[in-house]
Amino acid sequence: MVQVRALHPTNHDGSVNIDAWIARMQQRVPLTSPAVLQEACEWALELEQAAIAAENIWADGASSYLTGLEMAEILAELKLDQDSLVAAVVYRAVRERKTDLAEVERRFGATVAGLVDGVQRMAAISVSQNPGKASAFCAQTQVENLRKMLVTMVDDVRVALIKLAERTCAIRAVKDAPEEKRYRVAREVFDIYAPLAHRLGIGHIKWELEDLSFRYLEPAQYKQIAKLLDERRLDRQEYIDDVMTQLRRELEEAGIHAEITGRAKHIYSIWRKMRRKGIDFSQVYDVRAVRVLVPQVRDCYTSLGIVHSLWRHIPNEFDDYIANPKENGYRSLHTAVVGPSGKVLEVQIRTQAMHEEAELGVCAHWRYKGTDASSVSSNAYEDKIAWLRQVLEWHEEMGDIGGLADQLRVDFEPDRIYLFTPDGHVLDVPKGATPLDFAYRIHTEIGHSCRGAKVNGRIVPLNYILQTGEQVEIITGKHSSPSRDWLNANLGYVNTSRARAKVQHWFKQQAREQNVQAGKLMLDRELTRLALNGADYAHLIDKLGIRSQEDLFAAVGSGDVRLMHVVNVAQQLIEPDRHSEQLELIPRRATKPARRGDVFIQGVGNLLTQLAGCCQPVPGDSIIGYITLGRGVTVHRADCATAMQLQDRDSDRLIEVSWGGEPIQTYPVEIYIKAYDRSGLLRDVSQMLANDKINVLEVSTRTNKDDNYAVMLLTVEVPNINMLGRLLARISQLPNVMEARRNRKEAST
Repeated sequence: MVQVRALHPTNHDGSVNIDAWIARMQQRVPLTSPAVLQEACEWALELEQAAIAAENIWADGASSYLTGLEMAEILAELKLDQDSLVAAVVYRAVRERKTDLAEVERRFGATVAGLVDGVQRMAAISVSQNPGKASAFCAQTQVENLRKMLVTMVDDVRVALIKLAERTCAIRAVKDAPEEKRYRVAREVFDIYAPLAHRLGIGHIKWELEDLSFRYLEPAQYKQIAKLLDERRLDRQEYIDDVMTQLRRELEEAGIHAEITGRAKHIYSIWRKMRRKGIDFSQVYDVRAVRVLVPQVRDCYTSLGIVHSLWRHIPNEFDDYIANPKENGYRSLHTAVVGPSGKVLEVQIRTQAMHEEAELGVCAHWRYKGTDASSVSSNAYEDKIAWLRQVLEWHEEMGDIGGLADQLRVDFEPDRIYLFTPDGHVLDVPKGATPLDFAYRIHTEIGHSCRGAKVNGRIVPLNYILQTGEQVEIITGKHSSPSRDWLNANLGYVNTSRARAKVQHWFKQQAREQNVQAGKLMLDRELTRLALNGADYAHLIDKLGIRSQEDLFAAVGSGDVRLMHVVNVAQQLIEPDRHSEQLELIPRRATKPARRGDVFIQGVGNLLTQLAGCCQPVPGDSIIGYITLGRGVTVHRADCATAMQLQDRDSDRLIEVSWGGEPIQTYPVEIYIKAYDRSGLLRDVSQMLANDKINVLEVSTRTNKDDNYAVMLLTVEVPNINMLGRLLARISQLPNVMEARRNRKEAST
């Protein structure tokens, strides 16, 4: 039921008394610096007073400043840290664009700004179903994807808790809002945030969100149950008082010091049980209920024996959630008995610690990053994140409203990303997916006719790697068909097996003659590009186990045989003494990253390295290298005072270094590039190589003024022929590039 909460302490003029409010907060949670929280409150008030009146999001008369205070009070009940409270106070001001994250970071630090940013990202999640528009996605799948997407966007549990506090304030505030707004907020809270509170084990927030959502989603049934509860409230309370007195006396005689309270049954929980079991209100056993809190686990079972000795227990109405906890970690003993006067009574028995976990969930376990290092291990924060992830992987149970299934089993899949369609639906695809993968995820025909894509309103290439939370719009052509380039793994157009299979199937349906012609063109082009055009096709088809040259071309053209597989076999035939993954060496010594003390220096050969004695960096530190005179490279911590002085005095001799694992053997290869001359060509090529972490050893360019084209010769280091193939394919995609191929040199004797 709706909880009545104390109003903020006020001054004579009705304004919030910040000093008294801060003092009240300190009674709930230790503040490291009350002055910082007070500054946040005063700043939020200044921003609200200075801002031009804007449309309120939740209800007429809503105040972002008072909402921030209310959010902070909810978080204080959950025992969150000061950074979380500050973030809650200023969040609405940032959301309503009265200030920005840069100013928040300047005033309160990166942690607070990061929390606000995380909550803003979660604000993108909403149930935006349009009932007047046909949808290809069922409601259950949509809600499941929204929940999964929400989980993947949470890197810090405090972000989820702040968002829960914000949604709790939102649904409290829509009491007098228009019916459409009440329903929309309630739908979102019920479908996403009440289950999230359940997953995190935060009982009292879960119950409030469910009851308030139920009130607006099913107002008639809510009022009916509320009326039945009110009619019998006085009699029920007298009955519960008598039960508690009798039970307290029996427990004291057994030497058990227990705290016994009457337990309010929540309206939504009553309705769900009535609907699930097909029973009347009078048959809901736990409308009359007491809760027993004891010191130790053994006291729980002793108390259970006393309860069962006092009153006859009802078969099949006993649950031991201590021996078998619920999926969200909830532990307690539940039993139903025939109490005094023959009335059914539910009794819950748990320890004080179990009760705290049931009410606060993950917050009862939380140890904050930045707490006393002497008492908290350096991995405490990461351990709790891992613990949260484990909780989020568990399955949950919830009721059926609005056509959703009665039992929703939700898997959190960390290897998937979640994307918005322009209509607000959410689809999941594997990590590394491209717009083409997304198009085929929607529908095969949309994939076949895809000719472009927009991500968050911006045109992107079809091999762009998508990220969770992005909105993707597919641009289609009227009579378009797949491109054979989509099957070339080097170009990175399709990265999911689903999309690749759809493209392959399309080409299999085409005439064999077309596949033969296309396959021959693709294979000849790739072998020429990689300087492997000396391959003997007779030996090649024999090695591949294919009957004829024509069959080979048809298989490549239809996608049955991958192009790079044929290329690797061709190279092995040309260079039988070398491993199929290695390149033929051109006449210069292959280079390796240098190693000393697990420090690797990319692209500078076998330089001597040594760790600086002034700062003594260890693996994991951010580091930088300084080229000395005659002693190789000295590695400093990036924040070392000496390194900072060198940066000011001798920055040309500073180089990037990094900790690393075993070095990868690389081979120098010369690349020939021919392109129409234009401004920025060399910059684009260099940027692409830098993004792929390709080391460049030599560069030479020349321009033919008569024909207006440029030729570039680059010597780069690559680990194998597959990387070279991808590199050449990507260079070929750059604007104005006519040709990009390997420039084979004959080894000198």
